[in-house]
Amino acid sequence: MTQQPAHSRILTDVIDPARARALQATLGLPQTLEAGSALPPFFHQIYFWDAQPSAQLGRDGHPAPGDFLPDMGLPRRMWAAGRLLFHAPLKAGIRAEKLSFVEGVTRKSGRSGPLAFVRLRHDIRQRGAVVLTEWQDLVYREDGGTAEHPPARSDAHHREPLHVDTTTLFRYSALTFNGHRIHYDAPYATQVEGYDGLVVHGPLLAQHLLLLGERMLQRPLTEASYRATAPLTLPQEAELCWADGAAWVRGPDGVQCMEAVMR
Repeated sequence: MTQQPAHSRILTDVIDPARARALQATLGLPQTLEAGSALPPFFHQIYFWDAQPSAQLGRDGHPAPGDFLPDMGLPRRMWAAGRLLFHAPLKAGIRAEKLSFVEGVTRKSGRSGPLAFVRLRHDIRQRGAVVLTEWQDLVYREDGGTAEHPPARSDAHHREPLHVDTTTLFRYSALTFNGHRIHYDAPYATQVEGYDGLVVHGPLLAQHLLLLGERMLQRPLTEASYRATAPLTLPQEAELCWADGAAWVRGPDGVQCMEAVMR
């Protein structure tokens, strides 16, 4: 029986191959996954939904804090970074269990005002063994304010275009059961949270980078980490870039939107 830490939750799911094929279609990949197939890296994001009634959602469409996630007293929540250890393949068609717990909470003061960081750890088990360990860093901040966006590296050995449209955002939100309004509600994204347009999901960018890394390394990944550095908003175009085990998303005007390191 799984030992459950304090301030934690357990979610279970059968890793439906039809949902995985739907993500392949959304990403423009051949729909090849069947029961028993090993999932590509990061495909676990479309499982283990935390489905809450509308009355229990915050203004942003996310489940309101205060239950599993702590209430940090700041209205804007973003996925800032993550790290993954791939112990064994996560296979389609087999029941899996995800144990999540809050590993740490910190507060800081930035140029845009107070910030709060929450680190989550997730252990995904299948047939009694941990197949994936993931850490997620969430950042909370006040409304308004601006941040400096770093320039992307210019030493890419490989580049390919990344095109995302509103249909892609809708389908990825649906597959991940992500109700965050910045991905589909343009007035909310621009007028309330201050973005230039609809925001491309950070996990969707990470998904593209990890798939790129697996193609470039020509083998399954054993470890990956990523960090969001600037938002990518529609209708902006971007590039996926690769050099020596590192990948990044190069956005408009050479801005780096996300970076990742894989092995």
